[in-house]
Formats: sequence, structure tokens, C-alpha cells
Amino acid sequence: MMGAGKTTVGRRLSRSIGWQFVDLDQHIEDVTGVSVATIFEIEGESGFRQREALALQQLASVRNMVVATGGGVVLNPMNRTRMAATGIVVYLRAAPELLNERTRHDKSRPLLQVANPLARISSLVEKRDPLYREVADIIIESSAGLSSAVNSISNALKTVCLH
Repeated sequence: MMGAGKTTVGRRLSRSIGWQFVDLDQHIEDVTGVSVATIFEIEGESGFRQREALALQQLASVRNMVVATGGGVVLNPMNRTRMAATGIVVYLRAAPELLNERTRHDKSRPLLQVANPLARISSLVEKRDPLYREVADIIIESSAGLSSAVNSISNALKTVCLH
């Protein structure tokens, strides 16, 4: 979800385990040369989601990589299938109120440029939470803080990788 800490936690986790890190939204921006907000403005959400699916497909075969996806990546059933088949999926979960607090000053999030961002976030969480739970190997409450989240994921990865 937006503001759950995927990029921050992913970057820190990748350093701690010695893997490459890629933020999917940043990757899309690097490839296209424009911001996610600009893609949304020109192509709409559907155009962005197509680009997102293609980028995920391209990165899915890379080994030893931590990928921080955008919050809406799970909306596409093919993305969920691809993520579940090619990696260990970590769902950083947070309450809508916390997500709203973390994103309230961020104007680069097209889906939150509405009159009531908290209501939008609540709606997004309601729709996306079951989809994340469907594919997640590990679920972490991101409200505990950065170090706690990274440690929890590292410990869970050891357990998941041993089975």
C-alpha cells in the first residue's frame, strides 16, 4: 500500500542481505524518462498498470533482487501469479490512518490527489488487502518502524527459505 514503507524497507533489506534493490515505480520512470504522475496524466491508470506489468515481467526472472512494487501491482491477476511464482512476496501492512499520515504531504501520488485522501486510502486498503494476503509469503505490520520491519522480514526469510 502507498506509504507502507516498501521502498525504504526494501532498500535497507537489500543492503542487509547483499541483494540488488529495484523500486518498480522508479524503474518505470527511468525507462520512460517521465514521472509516474505524468504517466497517469497522459495514459491514465490503465496505461500505467500496463507499464507496471511489463516492468514486473522483465524483472521477475532476475535472481537475488529485492523489488519494491507499487501498491496497486496486485490488482492485476497476472502480476499476482508472477510474483507468487518467482519470488518470496512480503506484504507490508499498515492501517489507513498511518498510511494517510505518511503520505499527506506527498503530491506525487496521483491516486491521492482527491478531496478526502483518507477515504481513498481506506477504499484502496479494502480492495487490495485480500489480494496481498492471497500472494504474501510473509506479512509484516509496517507500523512497528523501519528496523523492526527489516529484522522481522530477515527472520521470516530465514524460516521461509529453510522450508
